[in-house]
Amino acid sequence: MEIERKYLINSRNVPGNLHDYPCRNIEQGYLCREPVIRIRRDNEEYVLTYKSKGLMVREEYNLPLTKEAYEHLKPKTDGKFISKIRYMLPLEGNLTIELDVFLEDLAPLILAEVEFYDEESANAFVPPAWFGEDVTFSSHYHNSTLSV
Repeated sequence: MEIERKYLINSRNVPGNLHDYPCRNIEQGYLCREPVIRIRRDNEEYVLTYKSKGLMVREEYNLPLTKEAYEHLKPKTDGKFISKIRYMLPLEGNLTIELDVFLEDLAPLILAEVEFYDEESANAFVPPAWFGEDVTFSSHYHNSTLSV
C-alpha cells in the first residue's frame, strides 16, 4: 500500500543545499494508465510497477526488470517519457521528502512527496513552510497524467 501526500513547490522556495542530499536520476514511461502500469529506470535499477486507482492511498506493486526487458518495453509506452531528479531530504518523524525536479518538457515543475506508514499520519501531517499547494487529491499531478 502506498500512502503519500504531494505538494507543488515554487523554485524560489527550494532549499539551496540540494546537492548535499542523496539524489536519483529517474526516467519512466507508462504502458497503461488505468490501472497504472509503469516502467522506470531509477539510476541503474529497472522496475515494473502496478498502481491501483486512488489519490492519497493506492495499492502499489513493484517487480524488478532487467535492463534488456526495460529497453524492450520502452518503445511500447504511451505518451512522453518523464525525466526527473529525485532528491531525498530527511524529515522529522523518520519521514523523507522525495523532491522531484522535473526535466525537459515538464521543467520547471517541482513536486514534493512524503510517504507515510498509515492514513492517520498522512492526514495529520503538517508540511514544512516552504511547501506550496497540497495537490494530493488532484490526479492532474500524477506522473501518469503528466506523461500524456
